[in-house]
Amino acid sequence: MPVIRASEVGEFVFCARAWWLRRVAGQEPAGHERRAVGIVRHARHGRAVALSQGAWWLGIALLIGGVLLLVVAWQ
Repeated sequence: MPVIRASEVGEFVFCARAWWLRRVAGQEPAGHERRAVGIVRHARHGRAVALSQGAWWLGIALLIGGVLLLVVAWQ
């Protein structure tokens, strides 16, 4: 008995003909190269977002440290 994955159910609901072409007829959809490029670009963007979040938290920590130094120096 063949296994049908949840992603295949979603594909079938979205377009039954596309599911049939892939699953029964064995045809792969066009645009594989574009998807591969998109995956690389999304990964690069994800790294940039993570880096910017780290920079943001570093800025907050430095700001707090600066305020604490001002408070200590004021006294």
